Amino acid sequence: MRPQAWTQDSIWHEIRAEAEQAAACEPILLPRLKAMVLDRPTLAASIAAVVARRLATEDLPESALRELFDGVMRAAPGIAQQAAADLAAVKDRDPACPNLLHVVLNLKGFQSLQSYRIAHALWREGRQELAFALSNQASVALGVDIHPAARIGSGVMFDHATGIVIGETSVVEDHVSILQNVTLGGTGKEHGDRHPKIRSGVMIGAGAKILGNIEVGTMSKVAAGSVVLRAVPPHCTVAGVPARIVRHHRADSCPSDEMDQSI
Repeated sequence: MRPQAWTQDSIWHEIRAEAEQAAACEPILLPRLKAMVLDRPTLAASIAAVVARRLATEDLPESALRELFDGVMRAAPGIAQQAAADLAAVKDRDPACPNLLHVVLNLKGFQSLQSYRIAHALWREGRQELAFALSNQASVALGVDIHPAARIGSGVMFDHATGIVIGETSVVEDHVSILQNVTLGGTGKEHGDRHPKIRSGVMIGAGAKILGNIEVGTMSKVAAGSVVLRAVPPHCTVAGVPARIVRHHRADSCPSDEMDQSI
């Protein structure tokens, strides 16, 4: 079955309808649903509210964060477009995902990715101290550590997400799937461009470590638990410690969509 052709408007319409249905079925959830979805005019405003709720602390109050995030997302509308693609990716790839509302409200992989997107926008504006503060709080609250300078495309799924670490000069292109406890790291104390480049269509299995300024080629797969120290060609699977090529894929195979964990 082909994935549904989602748009930002259709995604927001679907989320609101799901929130209304959930409120009717579970009235105890109504205050949360109103605060996060039903009282918000747009997908961007909803995401700002959700992320503010997740990152709020005594000295970073929710209302101030929500106002900040609303402003960031109005100034950078591309964040909402990327978030819509991320939502569609989770709904289309995760068989355990019942609906889009669940992704927005409950999945910390999605929430941590949107936290990163806001911090990255602040980083690009030169507001590095604030970006660092938000990324640190996202790591504490959500268990995902992404440097705000990293570059991450759209249609990305963090499945389960706990323990994901993405370093400063990492690049993750569009349509990538990453499972829990994955590290995109350096190899030591080197400076400069020192982190992996993950090309489109890649799937990285749980617990994999990819270290150094190396490329994982488009439409390739890194098997769970692997340690990747050398570049990975396109259209192949690597596995092991250290990782080696164990098979080649068809040209039309897309591991990030297929989510096939077998080697």
